[in-house]
Amino acid sequence: MATQEAQQGPLLAALIVIPFGQKYISWFGLLALLAIAVLSFVGKWYQQNIQPRSAKKQVSKSPGAHPAISKNRVIIAIVILLVLIFSKYFYMASMTSYFTFYLIDRFGVSVQHSQIYLFVFLASVAAGTILGGPLGDRYGRKLIIWVSILGAAPFTLLLPHMNLPVTIILSVLIGLIISSAFSAILVYATELIPGKVGMVAGLFFGFAFGMGGIGSAVLGSLADKTSIEHVFSICAYLPLIGIITGFLPNIEGKRS
Repeated sequence: MATQEAQQGPLLAALIVIPFGQKYISWFGLLALLAIAVLSFVGKWYQQNIQPRSAKKQVSKSPGAHPAISKNRVIIAIVILLVLIFSKYFYMASMTSYFTFYLIDRFGVSVQHSQIYLFVFLASVAAGTILGGPLGDRYGRKLIIWVSILGAAPFTLLLPHMNLPVTIILSVLIGLIISSAFSAILVYATELIPGKVGMVAGLFFGFAFGMGGIGSAVLGSLADKTSIEHVFSICAYLPLIGIITGFLPNIEGKRS
């Protein structure tokens, strides 16, 4: 899950911090204050306009799991989704934390250019995250999860063996494909356990952030013992875990 700060950070570092120095970082605080003001306004507007409408339209439902699926199958499905989150965010940790070092070490690019390439990857992640929602609505969440995780595998397996231009192209494709999974996974989980939106969101967002943090630490330790290129070669196989998506139950009807 690339946040806005994560997307903008490499670009700002490349265009401002590296050429002019760290003293200009303090100016970014003004943007943060502006963002706080905007979000406060949006929050008040949401409370006054959206929440009352949602409350009126809400239909009382049983808080239990999907009626056609047993409790044990729901638990297994949740575990499968968490394993998919693990594969996605461990791979994302290798890219967000070490892609710049990989480019510098393998291709000898400058720090400034490596930050720009990282921004390009994160921008594709943002685009893929946005696309994942409507694509899941159109074609079904399970299909999007399958395509998003397993579909990225050919590109991740190729990336460690390509030259610089192809590496950047592959990173964009990987970002677009693999990032579309999270919104589909989250909605699929809420459909498995209706009425537990807060619990599902907390579980998956927390697990995703946790896997990202643990992944950065584990991969960093591995890179110290081996090399950055070795880390990318190993992480390339993580999206193959997406094959277990086939064990998820079908909870959606046919789509036109």
